[in-house]
Amino acid sequence: MQKILIANRGEIALRIMRSAREMGIKTVAVFSEADRNALFVRYADEAVCIGPPPSAQSYLQGDKIISICKDLNVDGIHPGYGFLSENADFARKVRAAGITFIGPSPESMEMMGDKLSAKATAKKYKVPMIPGSDGAISDLKEAIKVAREVGFPLLIKASAGGGGKGMRLVENENEIEEQMNLAVSEAISAFGNGAVFIERYATGPRHIEIQLLADNHGNCVYLFERECSIQRRHQKVIEEAPSSVLSPELREKMGRCAVDVAKACNYSGAGTVEFLVDDKLNFYFLEMNTRLQVEHPVSELITGLDLVKEQIKVARNEKLSFEQADLKINGHALEVRVCAEDPTNNFLPDIGKLFVYKTPSGPGVRVDDSFEEGMEIPIFYDPMIAKLIVHGKDRNEAIQRMLRAIDDYKIVGVETTLDFCKFVLKHEAFVSGKFDTGFIKNYFKPEYLTVENSEYSEVASVTGSVIFSMQKASVFRDNSAVKKSQWKTNRLN
Repeated sequence: MQKILIANRGEIALRIMRSAREMGIKTVAVFSEADRNALFVRYADEAVCIGPPPSAQSYLQGDKIISICKDLNVDGIHPGYGFLSENADFARKVRAAGITFIGPSPESMEMMGDKLSAKATAKKYKVPMIPGSDGAISDLKEAIKVAREVGFPLLIKASAGGGGKGMRLVENENEIEEQMNLAVSEAISAFGNGAVFIERYATGPRHIEIQLLADNHGNCVYLFERECSIQRRHQKVIEEAPSSVLSPELREKMGRCAVDVAKACNYSGAGTVEFLVDDKLNFYFLEMNTRLQVEHPVSELITGLDLVKEQIKVARNEKLSFEQADLKINGHALEVRVCAEDPTNNFLPDIGKLFVYKTPSGPGVRVDDSFEEGMEIPIFYDPMIAKLIVHGKDRNEAIQRMLRAIDDYKIVGVETTLDFCKFVLKHEAFVSGKFDTGFIKNYFKPEYLTVENSEYSEVASVTGSVIFSMQKASVFRDNSAVKKSQWKTNRLN
């Protein structure tokens, strides 16, 4: 494999390119018109503009991506996460074109991509399941019957769902009809598939996932767990590895179950099996993500492995160079997602120019991003600016290091989640490890950040005045911080 195309954008595209370069592999970027001056475009060995800003006209254009691969003699495609990363039809077309898809087989994707199919597959290996319906439910009377058997509260979930879409919490029987209609509507809108099922809502749930690596020779290992319980709108904000709640025995049991799930679908490459752990430490299978996860860096830091390099090696049909017994947990890692969102306004996405953008550094600090000072946050894509990751000898050191790194991160021009993340990391519930997916509901109110930041309001006011004066003086007029790409930027085919 001499040249790969990264069918993605932003920080994950740049992160993949760096690993590829260390392996002596050339990279090709595809980019939308909105990303013409992005860092990942400049970093790639070659870059091709694939279309207008909307994803449907650019990053989701699978046939165009394959055509570019043929024109540029590309050996493989890495899909990153999101966009086409879990699209079995795209993976099938890539392989039919004689190009290596750096990921699992289309068949594995299809088996695990549908939650009902995934649950049925995992059930064969006696992996613990949350009580609920055996299949899709479309009839209201049937839904009420199942709900009475399962008990309240419960969740109505889209079979093809993800990211919290098509998921509705039902507190009592009177809410079933309304919430079921909303779940079906959301599922059709987001996934083109209105199938939904019912699942008991676990009390005090923690979201814990197991990172897997499998090759094409029957070898599969688990790279321990990630705690992903700090969420807003069912989407993760802070992740850590390992979890503070798992004992070595429970970790091994969950790891073995995750490996069984992977073997059940003949999986290869990097993947993640997600579990729900209740307040009594019972764990239940949720789903399998057949791709690299946003939060994969924390697993890299505690194991010393580069997951992108491992993905490429598996795609080259190499055997895993290690066994389960070789893997050990080294220290503790934390990741916060630095998003252009306003935590004081229900995490509403924000856009604008990064007038000031200074990333933290120092021992144990890693920043995966694709922005620099003077660049704009585009409105067309996910609002994540960066992933801030730290590693320490233990959980306490990792927390203190992250707090220092957040203080050292300077962003002016858009609202971000940094202050919220700092609030979480300093909260007694998080520090003690006694928290669950209801952290925001139980402990956070927007005014807490307003009060905490009031002492800085005068400084912020002065900073704002300075920036306004600089704008009037046209300091940013030439946008010199954003260099032009040296590669092909006008190709639309």
